[in-house]
This record gives sequence, C-alpha cells and structure tokens, in this order.
Amino acid sequence: MTWKKIPIFLTLPEIEDIIKAARGKKWQPVRDRAILEVFYASGLRVSELVNLKIDSVNLESGYIRCIGKGQKERIIPIGRRAQEAVKEYCAFSRPKLAREDSTTHLFLSRLGKKISRQSIWKIIKLYARKANIKKEIKPHTFRHSFATHLLEYGADLRSVQEMLGHSDISTTQIYTHLDRERLKKVHKEFHPRG
Repeated sequence: MTWKKIPIFLTLPEIEDIIKAARGKKWQPVRDRAILEVFYASGLRVSELVNLKIDSVNLESGYIRCIGKGQKERIIPIGRRAQEAVKEYCAFSRPKLAREDSTTHLFLSRLGKKISRQSIWKIIKLYARKANIKKEIKPHTFRHSFATHLLEYGADLRSVQEMLGHSDISTTQIYTHLDRERLKKVHKEFHPRG
C-alpha cells in the first residue's frame, strides 16, 4: 500500500494567532483579517479566494458561492467571525481601495485591482511571521487546516469532500490522518503490548 504524504496543517491556536496578528484599524490589516478569516472558514483554494466576487458572498445567510475546478459551483458556509470580518472590510477598507475602474472582485489590492495569488502568499507569510509560527506554510496550508479541523471536530468525510470541492473521496481521505494518529494513541494506551 502506498501512503500519501500527510499535508502540513496548522493547529487551531496557530490559526487563531495568525488571524489575531492582523490587528489594526487601517485598511490593510482590516482587509487582511477578512482574507484570513474567509480563507480558513471556507477551505477555498487560493485561486477561488482571489476570484470571489462581491455578489458571491451572502453575509446575511453566511454562505459564499465559488466556482472551483472544472467550473463547478459550490456553496460553502462561513462562520460568524468571517462574516463580521468581511462586513468590516466592505464598510471600511474596500471603499478606500476601490477605484472607478475597479473590478467586482471582493478582495482588492492597494491599487484597486483584484488581489493576486502572490499577495495572498505574502499576507499569510507576514502574519505567520508576526504570530511567530515556525512551520513552513503556504496558502494551501489554510485549506489543509480547514479540512483537518473539521474532521478532528467530528465532521463526516462526505461533507468535507463537498466543501473542498473534491470530485473523488480518495482525495479527501488524506485528511483522515488524525483518525490514524488517534487510533495509534488509543492502541498504545490500552493494548497490553502497545
């Protein structure tokens, strides 16, 4: 049996520390906090995050609509914290960034254009460094953490598959590494020869 490499993920306290590091009332930390909150709350791919449109976010119901691989649409719930962060960003930061020729993309660069994938990478690196996170993380690490935490807290694999937009359940099964680790601990603790 060939084992797939277990993806690097962040613990919940590490995620919280990164998001908390984006504090401040200026446009940039407000925008960055909204990006980090939505990224973690939704498990989006970075390309899906940068392509979110304003009308893809329903802050009243707490859902976002994204177009994923193969132009497949999916609806993903986001939590209260992400909703509040996006509301603050839309009320405070986005109007400061938007220009007459700005796109309808939700997250804008300082030039009023759609934020780039590279900018998301830089944002994650910046706040991970500020939070003193030593792991080598990439934007996809937020997606891995999203899936890992859902499963760790009891979500079923099919629901996680649907939220991630995986067409094949075997792609999602890589995140069951926690179950294997938990079983190993149980075995070690309770088996007479563990």
